[in-house]
Amino acid sequence: MSTYKKIRGTTVQNNAGNLPSAVDGQLWYDSTNAVFKHQYPNVTAAGAWSTGNNLNTGREALAGAGTQTAALAFGGEIPPQTGVTESYDGTSWTEVNDLNTARYGLAGVGTQTAALGFGGNTGPNTVTESWNGTSWTEVNDLNTGRNILTGIGIQTSALATGGNDGARTAVTESWNGTSWTEVNDLNTARMRLGGNIGSDNTAGLVYGGNIVPGPVASTESWNGTSWTEVNDLNTGRDGIRGTGTTSAGIAFAGETGGGAPGFTGATELWDGTSWTETTDMSTGRPSHASAGSQTSALAFGGQPVASNGALTEEWLGAGQPVGAWATGGSLNTARSGLAGAGTSPSAALAFGGAPSSKTETELFDGTSWTEVNDLNTGRSVLAGAGSSTAALAFGGGPPATGATESWNGTSWTEVNDLTTAKEYLAGCGTSTNALAVAGYAPSAASSVDSTELWNGTSWTEVNDLNRTEGSVGAAAGIYTSALYMSGEEDPGTVPTLCESWNGTSWSEVNDINTGRKGTAATGPNNTAALLFGARVPISPQGITEEWNGASWSETNDLNTGRYALGGSGASNTAALAFGGALPPNAATASTEEWNNPSNTIQTITTS
Repeated sequence: MSTYKKIRGTTVQNNAGNLPSAVDGQLWYDSTNAVFKHQYPNVTAAGAWSTGNNLNTGREALAGAGTQTAALAFGGEIPPQTGVTESYDGTSWTEVNDLNTARYGLAGVGTQTAALGFGGNTGPNTVTESWNGTSWTEVNDLNTGRNILTGIGIQTSALATGGNDGARTAVTESWNGTSWTEVNDLNTARMRLGGNIGSDNTAGLVYGGNIVPGPVASTESWNGTSWTEVNDLNTGRDGIRGTGTTSAGIAFAGETGGGAPGFTGATELWDGTSWTETTDMSTGRPSHASAGSQTSALAFGGQPVASNGALTEEWLGAGQPVGAWATGGSLNTARSGLAGAGTSPSAALAFGGAPSSKTETELFDGTSWTEVNDLNTGRSVLAGAGSSTAALAFGGGPPATGATESWNGTSWTEVNDLTTAKEYLAGCGTSTNALAVAGYAPSAASSVDSTELWNGTSWTEVNDLNRTEGSVGAAAGIYTSALYMSGEEDPGTVPTLCESWNGTSWSEVNDINTGRKGTAATGPNNTAALLFGARVPISPQGITEEWNGASWSETNDLNTGRYALGGSGASNTAALAFGGALPPNAATASTEEWNNPSNTIQTITTS
């Protein structure tokens, strides 16, 4: 039913300047500048990959079907070859009924509840199986047995093409829901080619693959009758996979030749005419499987099984709302290795830092920094927790100290020390309930995995991280629900590890995309966090990643790449980054504010 509001709209709000409360698309009148304005969210110019939960059974040369939030993984090689089938709900994988014939190098098409699996290496074979959402049933065989082939289409209308039947083959067969019929061959015989781009047996795309002497970039399009050569991939490779339609496809990862050194995460978009390079996968690999669409894809499994066989990555295409960093007022004292506290970007505290073991403390009001009372103990590479009016500073060096100080909004007071003196540690929580995580302890002559809990009076050791060593990492959250990310392990390795704290113990969760040290983090708990800044491996970076409780997604970088910086904010949607180190180890006073999603304000003109 139409209403007056729908037909005539609402009145236009009059405001002196920009309207902070405006919602997307809302029109207002800026009386200061005598113009009409509206705002719209900034969106990604390119898509991004994020880490998803692992398969239960790691494997390579498996097949896939479905969408990003409802996928099926089946077959593959562990070794040995397997018929294991798993179902994905957008968050995690669940084992369901196996294929009747265990095999690897098979092809798959369809959906999570109506899929088709065919071919593979048990000979090679001709076996075709149909999935009804519960179990697999053998149906009519392929005419030509083969493995490392590809498929296009759905359960009732599909193509099987390429592969190895003792040699690289161009053979193509069409499935009508009951049986396979040989149709026109590919122009180029190949194996380990990509497919899964196309709607049914009347329209499809294949790309890449292996011929003699190696990977190729050639792409062919199927019109229901024959194959036509079209524009090549930008990066030739085999062991590639993709998904989408003949007018909007995506292809990712594979091998450019030479084994592991040639593994690539290269991702390309197909617009119906040509390929365009976009954001790479986090982990390059061949022999994986795929599902989804050009804007919402899934990659899972791959080679080698030991490291990549269980990995899952999710693709979020361009055009999605995204946050951004905006430059704010600089610190009065440039420094690195400082700590921060604060529950919002408009009320933050910065303290300590290098060079010269600083005691300076500064308060941010959303616009500028003001110097306030100093720490009692000057230090850098320390940790902080709490708000701008009730904070905690602990640890740091050199030399390493356990000194802890409490801020009451006016001055610092010395309170009980950490149980173990350490520097390069991470902290999170409040001034009365905080966590001190990992760090470097001279008493142990190494990085440590210990966690200490502050109860408002004293520190108590609680359960350790699962990793055996950690320092120069970052923490976010509260004392009952926190995250610890990345950092450095002896001797100098930088992992992508992330662990979640439930108030009692740490559990490993999905990795960040880029291993780093000297980073900062903000967030309310272990289900939402922002990680920013880095030293990778020795140069400063602005890399920023968001955590949604299940996986990490890369988003817009800091404007000034840096490491050993400070951060504040109790949210992953509004945060502050300040200070840090630039090459060659020079300190910066730069401050940036994160807003997610960020908006662009548009002035409406009549000319």
